Amino acid sequence: MSNQISYTIDELSKLLKVSKLTVYDLIKKGELPAFRVGRQMRVEASDLENYKNNTKIGFKKTDINAPSLSIPKAIPFRPLIISGQDTALDILSLHLEKTTENYRPLRSYIGGLSGLMAMFREETDLVAIHLFDGETGEYNIPYIKKILTGFPILLVNLLYRTTGIYVKKGNPKKIQSWKDLIREDILIVNREKGSGARVLLDEQLQLNGFSRKKVRGYEKEETNHLVVAAMIANGEADAGIGIERISTMIDVDFIPMTNERYDIVIINKLENEKLIENLLSTLRSHSFQKELKTIGGYDLKETGTILYESP
Repeated sequence: MSNQISYTIDELSKLLKVSKLTVYDLIKKGELPAFRVGRQMRVEASDLENYKNNTKIGFKKTDINAPSLSIPKAIPFRPLIISGQDTALDILSLHLEKTTENYRPLRSYIGGLSGLMAMFREETDLVAIHLFDGETGEYNIPYIKKILTGFPILLVNLLYRTTGIYVKKGNPKKIQSWKDLIREDILIVNREKGSGARVLLDEQLQLNGFSRKKVRGYEKEETNHLVVAAMIANGEADAGIGIERISTMIDVDFIPMTNERYDIVIINKLENEKLIENLLSTLRSHSFQKELKTIGGYDLKETGTILYESP
């Protein structure tokens, strides 16, 4: 058995001092050979050294004392990076893996704004977003127009889901509205910058004329709905923003505030033509929607519908 050292994406990110999305991009472009173990991607140490040698300034392959370079191994697939945090995306990833040739889906668990910025840098392929714009009262499209200006964009609905406020069981502090979050006796736990939940809170505070400085706990950030709900259940906070489905998994009550639209963004270019076809087919398929219905908490009334296509 070979004892060849190999690295995970996370380990490579730390070794090279770059983001994980940058590592994925090197693999996607074929510059850094990789292989899969289950759903995890790994890179052999020798291939990492070859990549570093090939990119050294002033290095010449013809140098007498230069180390011999092996020909990079062919990669039989192209990583398909899907960013977003909902379980529905994990299910979508599995379905796309079965139907999309030459692609292998990989998940990136980052928020909507961060995902759009990664798409702008061409570091991700599909971005799931639920970004509320208080000025227009619309989801997602205003942010696409601002961040992805000049890109040919297709926006497709994934699902709708109810978002609101997690509170302790029994709602002892009688929280009912956004206004209650600025009360002096209320301590919240917030989501990270760039997440849809954080954007929703910020927009609602602005719409209601509330200063975020009055929200106790505003600076306390967590990276997913599950942790936010758990902290409230454990008594570490009184309230937090999240989706309804998580409240059925954690011992908290849920105050519904809005039915948010959760969409998928993809670059509408010739190279993605087959991918777009498979994405739409998968979203509209009975098998995919049946799985989401089994989980519960999702409204699939527009799943697979194209909502916006840039000129």
